[in-house]
Amino acid sequence: MNAPPLKMPPPAKNGAPAPTTAAREFAITSGRISGPQRIVIYGPGGIGKSTLASLAPKPVFLDVEHGTHEFDVCRAGDIETFADLRAVLQSRALDGFQTVVIDTMTKAEEMAVAHTLKTVPHEKGQFVTSIEGYGFGKGLQHVYDTMILLLADLDSQVRRGRNVILLCHDCTADVPNPVGDDFIRYEPHLQAPKSGKASTRNRVIQWADHVLFLGYDVIAKDGKGRGAGTRTIFTDELPDHIAKSRSVHATLPFTSPEDGAIWDLIFPNGGVK
Repeated sequence: MNAPPLKMPPPAKNGAPAPTTAAREFAITSGRISGPQRIVIYGPGGIGKSTLASLAPKPVFLDVEHGTHEFDVCRAGDIETFADLRAVLQSRALDGFQTVVIDTMTKAEEMAVAHTLKTVPHEKGQFVTSIEGYGFGKGLQHVYDTMILLLADLDSQVRRGRNVILLCHDCTADVPNPVGDDFIRYEPHLQAPKSGKASTRNRVIQWADHVLFLGYDVIAKDGKGRGAGTRTIFTDELPDHIAKSRSVHATLPFTSPEDGAIWDLIFPNGGVK
């Protein structure tokens, strides 16, 4: 039996089809809108990323790397798997805090790899023991898709009014230069295939409002690096590192474990209340 023909809406007087739903109205506003911030801090191990994050407004750490044991901070315990990490972010355990800190996102991605191998079968139906087992490039895409779920959970935290800080280790990456020689620079240590596809690193950088590079001050001469152990927070991109900020364009020294000057600039009103 043939299905009855679809009924088309009657044409408008000018001959155009009449709208099938009521038109939505949009309000036009202007001016700066304050709200929660999405922040990435990356740098070498032990430089003070966790210390800096602990100075942000009322933070709670999701310490998947177990690196804050010597810090007097609030933390969510017993996060052993990627599923645990997502479950905490989807729970009410973080109520009352202003900033959620993942320490580190680099470790969270390692957990995402293990979760992917455990939950995503090969296209032929069997489970594999390594990302390469899915076939060329397919495993990286599966991990990327898993990490996108985590970013969605973090966006939910932002919608609830909380800042999000992602701590990452650093790595050196090749930078294709269309106007000259290629070069290398520091970037967050996250998955980043040279093809540009399934790049968690690119997605996280695009997602963030601020990408802060915390590095040691080093002067290179005659092939040797010299420095006094001083540290600097960079908010703008330079040839040796990637960084960005939607509101702060300054180079700030990080002088002590109590130096929260960067947060005074990012949160001029003391953070999200």
